[in-house]
Amino acid sequence: MNKANSIDFSFEYGVCDQITPLVRRVIANNPGPFTYTGTGTYIIGSNELAVIDPGPVDNDHLEAILSITKNQKITHIIVTHTHNDHSPLSKYLQEKTGALIYSFNENDINTGDENKFEEGYDKEFKCDVGVKDGDIIKGKDWTLQAIHTPGHTSNHLCYSLEEEKILFSGDHVMGWSTTVIVPPDGNMEEYMQSLEKLLQRNDKYYLPTHGKMIKNPQDLVKKYISHRITRENQIEEAIKSGNNKVIDIVKIIYADVDKKLYPAASMSTLAHLKRMIDNDQIKVSGSNLEGFYEIN
Repeated sequence: MNKANSIDFSFEYGVCDQITPLVRRVIANNPGPFTYTGTGTYIIGSNELAVIDPGPVDNDHLEAILSITKNQKITHIIVTHTHNDHSPLSKYLQEKTGALIYSFNENDINTGDENKFEEGYDKEFKCDVGVKDGDIIKGKDWTLQAIHTPGHTSNHLCYSLEEEKILFSGDHVMGWSTTVIVPPDGNMEEYMQSLEKLLQRNDKYYLPTHGKMIKNPQDLVKKYISHRITRENQIEEAIKSGNNKVIDIVKIIYADVDKKLYPAASMSTLAHLKRMIDNDQIKVSGSNLEGFYEIN
């Protein structure tokens, strides 16, 4: 996990910022080690509106969204993925507006027992309209195309605003940190493939749910791919040096990271290890966090 050292953009909770002619953002007051400054909720359009990632259950944030849009109509509620910092407010925003909820068309995911992180999964989430890769969602003055980008979660979608060539990148590419991949639903091989998928596109900017606008997205995506390959090289060297358990590998390759983040680092390391096993680079006796990993 590479993280920004300090907040690198200005904002105020509950206050709307105009990001582009078609896009506004208001940030929920849920800062933390996995959410940075909090969930950035995006409001798209000038009259009939789409709201992307309403965020966690937070009445102040709900009221802020409703206040910002009081003379307009929210017609679409759109979710990048169903973590607790992204989707739960959808239900309450729908109750207030009547808007339909759009999300990936398959939400039966295997969260496992090992995801103890702050975001967790929104297990009560329900959508009205299932979305798949390539689907187009249209409003009066905006057009969104869905891009399925599994990896962080199996149901993760990015959305491209066609009129402004902006990609709402959710947690797939964030504006402050690399993404935590938590098996079994999180999958490193799928994540890498999804990064490669974005390299085939020509989006001008990315707007992540956490962090600032990314102005050179292709360069950042290439750095993310390179970073992940470097991590796997580090893991291989750590194993060769006799560090065969996940926690021992983490202590080596995340030596500069706050130990409070070791549980998250352990899961990302496990995701790498699973990919490396599938690629015949390593083998394991046992499984997951308790496994004993060796060079193949």
